[in-house]
Amino acid sequence: METGFGISPDSDSMLDFRSGEFGCSHYRRRCKIRAPCCGEIFDCRHCHNEAKNSLETDPVDRHDIPRQEIIKVICSLCDTEQDVVQNCINCGVCMGKYFCAKCKFFDDDVLKMQYHCNECGLCRTGGEENFFHCNKCGCCYSKMMKDTHRCVERAMHHNCPVCFEFLFDTTKEISVLPCGHTIHLGCLKDMEQHFRYSCPVCSKSICDLSNLWKKLDQEIASTPMPAMYQNKMFL
Repeated sequence: METGFGISPDSDSMLDFRSGEFGCSHYRRRCKIRAPCCGEIFDCRHCHNEAKNSLETDPVDRHDIPRQEIIKVICSLCDTEQDVVQNCINCGVCMGKYFCAKCKFFDDDVLKMQYHCNECGLCRTGGEENFFHCNKCGCCYSKMMKDTHRCVERAMHHNCPVCFEFLFDTTKEISVLPCGHTIHLGCLKDMEQHFRYSCPVCSKSICDLSNLWKKLDQEIASTPMPAMYQNKMFL
């Protein structure tokens, strides 16, 4: 038996068949989703949320997709609508090399090293062996930070203090500051380009500025107070 593409449905080639040709700016995948909230079809949940929360949308109608409630997907190759499964029930194509039944998530770019974190309740990237879940911070961090990071309760369950995008399920890279607060890496770099070196949340330094303070102390010490102002107090 062969599929409509002349390939055996049991062949390993279905895993790679037309992989990378379909998807959106967020994910490469060979299926679309039907949003359970509004019944419309989108490439992914981010596409839905961007469309339904745009300035052109009536504020009353704005909403995010309840992704755990997704029950239908549409194959991008044969347009068959079906329950959430990794391989199309009609043409047999693999709709995502990485597939998570819990998150209803598909992605063909497995170089991201996706894994599902049960504590976070969603899929993350970077390889499970490289991360640990901090129960107090409520998110996954690199194992290199396990014994050194400062815990802040629910550290990523809030908006980025610069761009105000919700951090917990963002697709962008995140940086954990020495104070424990979190921020988009891109936003942090923008701050540094504008010579902003303090946390937008608590105002603590985001890097070691001891050399700068030392130079300032030296500059002050090398500039004596004019005689007319010495030993005087101004209120």
